[in-house]
Amino acid sequence: MKLTINIVDAFAEQQFGGNSAAVIITDSWLSEELMQSIAAENNLSETAFLVPECKNSGKHNHYAIRWFSPLMEIDFCGHATLASAWVIFSKNPEFTECSISAPAVGAMVIRQGADGYIDMDFPNRMPTPVSEVPDALLNGLSLAPEKVLKNQQAYIAVYKTEAEVKAVSQYSPLIKQLAPYDVVVTAPSADNLADYDFVSRYFWPANGGDEDPVTGSIHTALAPFWAEQLGKTELIAYQASKRGGILKCRLETNKLTGERVIISGKVVPYLEGTITVY
Repeated sequence: MKLTINIVDAFAEQQFGGNSAAVIITDSWLSEELMQSIAAENNLSETAFLVPECKNSGKHNHYAIRWFSPLMEIDFCGHATLASAWVIFSKNPEFTECSISAPAVGAMVIRQGADGYIDMDFPNRMPTPVSEVPDALLNGLSLAPEKVLKNQQAYIAVYKTEAEVKAVSQYSPLIKQLAPYDVVVTAPSADNLADYDFVSRYFWPANGGDEDPVTGSIHTALAPFWAEQLGKTELIAYQASKRGGILKCRLETNKLTGERVIISGKVVPYLEGTITVY
């Protein structure tokens, strides 16, 4: 069996930045075992698998998606959704939007934005304060956070300064004990002259790897949190990994779907090819 694969850099301004994701679109689902094996072989943060939900004369813009890290299936992944939308748009240049759905987050409307950005409509997953911070979190980070919150996906360790976020390190064996939750560290930008409003880094040794280069999904928590702290509904985020990535975030209220977070990013293509599965 031969499968078309695209690998792109998501949330990237130039090649070899942002976060790489593989995208594979098939007419029907591959087996879970095969999808996990392909994701492990790719060894990227995520491999996204998509299947069209509606077919009309060979053209469709509604897809179901599943995301796999090298270790396991993931409930929600932002950068691989961005990568998938880019692949869909590149193969269907007449599309201005598409819909991608997954059980954990429902239907996500993806639109061609301005200046090369792609806009993703995600649910607002605002975090809440943690009354008792796990010892594994406090001992697993080299610097003590100012406060800790949590949402469906991760513990959110908030620091006073950008310098602390860039300096903090994790002790993976302890951070793994927080599974199924990951850990994101975040702080406001260093000064008002910065091109971004807040920074973050994302540790996920239990679910994928030591540090994720750019994590779109967690910004459905970070954006509403920092919007409340900074008193603004449009923010620019920088994920301060070695590769780095810029995310534009905007809070909206939809009469039908409630509180939403629009996350926008750019994509740079890297590879299109064929994999052979025996």
